[in-house]
Amino acid sequence: MSEIWTTTAAAPTRRARSARAAAARHRRDARIVRVVLTASVVAVLAMWWLSVPATFASTPANALTSIGELSGMVGALLVCAQVLLIARVPWFENAVGLDRLLSWHRSLGTSVILLVVAHVVFLVLGGELISRNPPWTEFVSVLQSYPDMLTALAGTIAFLAVGLSSARLIRAKLSYEVWYWLHLTTYVAIFLTFSHQLSGGAHFVSNPVNRVLWIALYLGTASAVLTWRFILPTLDAWRGRMRVVAVVPEGQGINSVWLAGPHVDRLGVRGGHFLLFRFLAWGHLGTAHPYSVSAVPADGHLRITVGALGDHTRRLPALKPGTLVFAEGPFGHFTADRASRARLLLVAGGAGIGPIRALAEELVARGGHPLVLYRVSTREQLALLGELQRMPGVEVIPLVGRRAELGYDPLGAGSLGRIVHDLHEWEAFICGPESMAANVEASLRELGMPQRFIHREELSMS
Repeated sequence: MSEIWTTTAAAPTRRARSARAAAARHRRDARIVRVVLTASVVAVLAMWWLSVPATFASTPANALTSIGELSGMVGALLVCAQVLLIARVPWFENAVGLDRLLSWHRSLGTSVILLVVAHVVFLVLGGELISRNPPWTEFVSVLQSYPDMLTALAGTIAFLAVGLSSARLIRAKLSYEVWYWLHLTTYVAIFLTFSHQLSGGAHFVSNPVNRVLWIALYLGTASAVLTWRFILPTLDAWRGRMRVVAVVPEGQGINSVWLAGPHVDRLGVRGGHFLLFRFLAWGHLGTAHPYSVSAVPADGHLRITVGALGDHTRRLPALKPGTLVFAEGPFGHFTADRASRARLLLVAGGAGIGPIRALAEELVARGGHPLVLYRVSTREQLALLGELQRMPGVEVIPLVGRRAELGYDPLGAGSLGRIVHDLHEWEAFICGPESMAANVEASLRELGMPQRFIHREELSMS
């Protein structure tokens, strides 16, 4: 197999150096974001330490209460950080990429839930040691003794509901629409819990400096969310409005939606990008869904190719020509700019063929000759295969069949090693279901491909 690719070795070194430089900047900026987040946590620790009483650990009750207060402060900070990570702040997205920001957002969510629970538990235990009341009685006493506690309780319950909805087992049973609207209550939860921090928080009531800094943190977060999450996206969506031209069946459970608009060619959409689409039709108004482009915009037209994976996607074939569509974006770093090697492997699973097809188109336009591995369970699911096969410079290998029927994993290390030789010298772009993408990445790592040359785009915003 590797002999086929000897002609690609002469790919321009300037483009490879440019891609490596861009990747280096990307890693540097991502480190800066991590440093800023870490410094913020350190700053909150300093606020707590400088305002904590000298007797904060003099008794077990005081120690537990102090831990509860600290847990609440750090948890509140991380809630703001969580919101900022997905507030579409341009610097964050350019530095890290929306896909990685979403991953960080999920990871912080677990920490926030644990800290919120710790905040409540340690405060109740500390009070219990002092009053000798049973835990439930002490919990009610805390609610009655401090201002704004009932609204804080409602906000805390909302936080817990949002956190539980993101757990893998629960998330699998929720539709995207339910998950989306439940997550919007995070903003309500933040509002409900904010007042009690200033009116009842021991480190804010008698410390004006901490109070001003805390208000500035929340005002800054709210301003960022309003500006980049709502106001500017609304204006951009109106400028980038489109209409449905046609819905075309591509394969079993997979449909393409062709869109047209006066400003489509000026959106800056690249192969591998995705946008958030809101279709103004019954069953689609409530949420904006992320879909990758499957054809690079040209002549005022854009195409997305979507698998029927939920209620929203199953309703797409019913869209009528002329339906108004608002699109926000583009987003993502799954683009040809990340390619820095001559040998390029594109792996698509199911509906992941859409962004892979668009990426292959752009790589060919840049002089590349990518190899596409297309994994599906049945031949009826092979959408866009003809387009890829007709694309000059692209080789496509369909991998069809269920593992139970085949008796092996077509994307396992052994199979990949037989299909493509010397994979440690290649660069890979993977798009498909999360489990498939993780499996392919593990196989490539086992075959010696360095992590920095493996790029993934998961078909999920949640």
